[in-house]
Amino acid sequence: MEPPESTAAEKVILQWDSTASEDARERMIFTGDRQEIERYLDAVDELQKAMSSASLSDSSSTTTSALQIAMARLEDEFRNILLSHTSPVEDEWLTESTQLEFASQEFELKEEIAESSSDKQFEHQESNSSSCYKTTSSIREVDLIPSDAVYDLRCIAERMIAAGYLRECIQVYASVRKSAVDASLKKLNVEKLSIGDIQRLEWETLETKIRRWIRAAKICVRVLFASERRLCEEIFEGLGNSADDACFMETIKSPAIQLFNFAEAISISRRSPEKLFKILDLHDALSDLMPDIESVFESKSSESIRVQAVEILSRLAEAARGILSEFENAVLREPSKVPVPGGTIHPLTRYVMNYISLISDYKQTLIELIVSKPSTGSRYSSDPNVPDMDLSEFEGQTSTLALHLIWIIAILQFNLDGKSKHYKDASLAHLFMMNNVHYIVQKIKGSAELREMIGDDYLRKLTGKFRLAATNYQRSTWVRVLHCLRDEGLHVSGSFSSGVSKSALRERFKAFNAMFEEVHRTQATWLIPDTQLREELRISISEKVIPAYRSFLGRFRSHIESGRHPENYIKYSVEDLENAVLDFFEGYPVSQHLRRRSDILIETRYDMLMADLISRGQTSVLTVQSSLRLFPNASTL
Repeated sequence: MEPPESTAAEKVILQWDSTASEDARERMIFTGDRQEIERYLDAVDELQKAMSSASLSDSSSTTTSALQIAMARLEDEFRNILLSHTSPVEDEWLTESTQLEFASQEFELKEEIAESSSDKQFEHQESNSSSCYKTTSSIREVDLIPSDAVYDLRCIAERMIAAGYLRECIQVYASVRKSAVDASLKKLNVEKLSIGDIQRLEWETLETKIRRWIRAAKICVRVLFASERRLCEEIFEGLGNSADDACFMETIKSPAIQLFNFAEAISISRRSPEKLFKILDLHDALSDLMPDIESVFESKSSESIRVQAVEILSRLAEAARGILSEFENAVLREPSKVPVPGGTIHPLTRYVMNYISLISDYKQTLIELIVSKPSTGSRYSSDPNVPDMDLSEFEGQTSTLALHLIWIIAILQFNLDGKSKHYKDASLAHLFMMNNVHYIVQKIKGSAELREMIGDDYLRKLTGKFRLAATNYQRSTWVRVLHCLRDEGLHVSGSFSSGVSKSALRERFKAFNAMFEEVHRTQATWLIPDTQLREELRISISEKVIPAYRSFLGRFRSHIESGRHPENYIKYSVEDLENAVLDFFEGYPVSQHLRRRSDILIETRYDMLMADLISRGQTSVLTVQSSLRLFPNASTL
């Protein structure tokens, strides 16, 4: 005969049978009186005790039926408790990913500063939050469900698992919690995109998504997934068959794959130079998260998530190495052959130097990733399209990354040298090389990180190259002009004073005037954007031309002035030439005749305007061009 206690337990269970009672369908046990909750749980325990003490054949059908009814009821109660206390992670935990979106790339520096500030604010919020349970490294676990509700869920889970309903318990838990995780991911802007969908997006769109993903990944791993793991442990730990691990993976696996698929898609996407820095951002973020990923997904059942993260990190590193190699090749092979007007800085030079300046900002990461030396030297010694450069003199003194940067600068110069040959005027070709190598030197000097990696030895070599180009320019332009001011060929037999051939002297003045006017007309349209370099070259020209002209004029002026129409031969005073030199390398045309004193006021105003623009850092060709519209005789390039 069945024990009385079991009969009483069955009555309690049947009282809450929702299939038999309207009142039981409308009410939930665990929202009511605590005494009623304990009475129902005790009844379930009594049924389970009766079932375990009797053989299967001895168990009454009523006891078995009552226990099944109890499990169905507990499953409903379990689901209701979860639904009642499940919501996306609070907004305060998502501030890192939502408050730093800017509309334009030009605010990137401000964004980095703001993001750093946000990180500090985020950490402050986490460390001072009353809902923070524990801190392990950078992991911040929060209470997703109130502790009293967690206690009830564990009470139910213990009894369902003891009765053999582990699978049903996990399915209910995972279905509810996964919806909450999905909602949190949506708030973090983690979209449900396939790898193919991601790879079809434009890179400009992906750049924004990468920034969002980095912030979202931090929250997901350190807060969301870590808190879900802790909740599973609180409810299921110790209940057998690694129930907590199974429940965690059932809840998290799909959202985690959704999260990491984005980084995986980027890691295997088509490589191009503009992607390097965002890939490095992804690599750094994921590398920083790896200890937390290993901690959160430490169990055997979650090994696949750890492995996926490690593989993505490896592919991102390989992508960075591949992009750097492809960038080197792109610089070497850049095909443009149209000379830039005025011999100014080539867009390739600006692009490459800005690019390697950014590379230096990622020095720490790239030093670890770039372990192979650039392919130079004997391998290419027979290829005329590749510079034959031996980097062995720099090995041992610098990192492998620095060798790559030196190599990039070397192939940039090699390409620029080829482009200089498209100028028909040799002087302009030398000026072009001077401008570009000088720009390279200034960019290196302007970055402490870049200068440290490049080293002073190579920097001195570069400085020597642009100074050599300046010397070659002066020789190419001014030797033939100064040749007109020599004494040879002007004297005839007799004394020095009376033996000057006036016809030869007139031709010499005419030749000088014509050559100087041509140089002045042409080279006023040439451009040296750097103010100091422009002034230095003008001074160097003046130091060569002005004393020679003054001396020549002093020796032979009287011979011309004593004849007819001296103004046709001595057209310019020393002061006129000094003023004329100030026109050189401004990048705009001047009158076909040299300026007289009446022009000086206008040009002085222009110089003042340019000085103001330069002082404000507005030294681009476009800025110069727009400023020229203020002057009636000036035109744009």
